[in-house]
Amino acid sequence: MTASVDQRIERILREEAPQVLGALVRRFGRFDAAEDATQEALLSAHTTWRNEGIPVEPRSWLIRVGYRKLIDLLRSEDADRRREQEWVDSPEKRAAPLTPGPAVVGHDDSLELLVLCCHPALSDASRIALTLRAVGGLTTAEIARAYGVSEATMATRISRAKQTLRNAGARFELTVADDLRTRLAAVSRVLYLIFNEGYTATAGEALSRVDLTQEAIRLTRMLAGVAADDAEVQGLLALMLLTEARRDARQEDDRLVLMRHQDRSRWDAALLDEGRRRIEAAWKRGELGPYQIQAAIAAVHAEAATEADTDWTQIAALYLWLERLEPTAPVRLSRVVAVARAFGAPRGLALLDDLDRKHGIMADPLVAARAHSVRAHLLDDLGRHAESRAEFRAAAELAVNEVEKRYLRERGGA
Repeated sequence: MTASVDQRIERILREEAPQVLGALVRRFGRFDAAEDATQEALLSAHTTWRNEGIPVEPRSWLIRVGYRKLIDLLRSEDADRRREQEWVDSPEKRAAPLTPGPAVVGHDDSLELLVLCCHPALSDASRIALTLRAVGGLTTAEIARAYGVSEATMATRISRAKQTLRNAGARFELTVADDLRTRLAAVSRVLYLIFNEGYTATAGEALSRVDLTQEAIRLTRMLAGVAADDAEVQGLLALMLLTEARRDARQEDDRLVLMRHQDRSRWDAALLDEGRRRIEAAWKRGELGPYQIQAAIAAVHAEAATEADTDWTQIAALYLWLERLEPTAPVRLSRVVAVARAFGAPRGLALLDDLDRKHGIMADPLVAARAHSVRAHLLDDLGRHAESRAEFRAAAELAVNEVEKRYLRERGGA
């Protein structure tokens, strides 16, 4: 078995997992059991396909195996055995074809499952965590990092979300009473987090996980296609495209390259052009939101031929606007960088100190490593090199991604 075949199997399984899960959820209405059955089918496929080859229709193969696994799981539940057996053995149910039902937002089960996972019975945090796990393919540890909580806390949250759905008898069907716009907003947040995890991986040797960024962009394209009138969805896609365009220039010989030092000829011109067109069209609608503002910031960067040409004053103003809409630690820290670039390191450091006094930004688990890194760069710009190296070392201790950690250690003199 060659590595290329193994990679092909892994790719197919990753692509088809949401389709299988979506089909089983629609068929049986039990997310928790359907997810377990899907995982069993994937494990079975990994072993069987390596020995016997990949079937002509891998999705159908997985759904059939998942269907059998799910029936076995339902039959094994002592408390529900009779009810589930009657349901499974019902002539009407048995005759029903195991095919996708009417699509809510298109014909792709991945996107439909994203929307359906944002069930009204769940809190916003649980909706996002569950869909990241079910459709995004992120591990519990990666999702925990995105939320700034422990892995154990996130595992409990996901487990409770599944239990909530089961207790509510959730069938993952949109009703007339559902607010589709609310669900789309939750889905957008999920896609945003998936993209961010892919663009800078939580941990590991690779700076980025291209599979996640590409999947986030693919699903967001589909969402943008069916939510053409939603300016924030269009802004989210623009943001992803403009950001992904810089990916290849962020790393050279396994070393992190900051934006100010990147070779802009390596930025993807096609993605930049599409991203700019999309944010310009969305901006004209006058319904501005956080994704559009972030996309506008990325567009300002894209418009600059060189680092020296960047309109940092405009970027600082946009971040101030964004902070009023989303007063979070990542946004505040980004504004520090923009202010420093626009008005000088002393202004940036003063703002950072002020935000730390008011909001404890240096200790915030979401940005602590980056906050120390930002302080280190500002101190270095001010000629306070010994203090700067100490801050770089502190940032390295907090960083998880190996590429970032290596860069910070080198700057810290380690």
